[in-house]
Amino acid sequence: MATVADMLRQGREAKKLDVNKVADLTKIKTEHIRALEEGRWGAFSAPVYIRGFVRTYAQTLKLPVGQVLVMLDEELAKTREFSEPPSLLPRERTVLDRAMLLVSMLNWRVALPLLAILAVAMAGLWSYTAWRRHRTTDPLGSLGPGIYQPKASPVDYLPVPTNFPPPKQ
Repeated sequence: MATVADMLRQGREAKKLDVNKVADLTKIKTEHIRALEEGRWGAFSAPVYIRGFVRTYAQTLKLPVGQVLVMLDEELAKTREFSEPPSLLPRERTVLDRAMLLVSMLNWRVALPLLAILAVAMAGLWSYTAWRRHRTTDPLGSLGPGIYQPKASPVDYLPVPTNFPPPKQ
């Protein structure tokens, strides 16, 4: 029994079309065309995409669309991933879901300038406090007490240069 993938591939080959030409005609990516022809349904995130792409592909190849879609539904029912429709029960919302909802509701034309002003104000405040802290601290406060201790030799001599030219005689 021929599968949907086989029907699509054989229909394309019968029309003497290559994958790139079919992609141009259907506006479906070549990777998706190859996945459809190989029967790799896991390459798609939802069955609605598979059905839509198969319908468009079958119409382009002038295949019996209704028969192809019935066969597709039978094949998808045998797969573990697409055998059941996705759950419509609401799932528990996490903190990330709530944060993403709030971020998506922001008016970025207003928020970005406000964030820029806030960043400049924070940098100015940090600079001012650093300058005040620098002004009020003693620059020599971290040095310990300095006690002068002369060298042990009673007489200090200046170093004698050794690279003199020899005296003229």
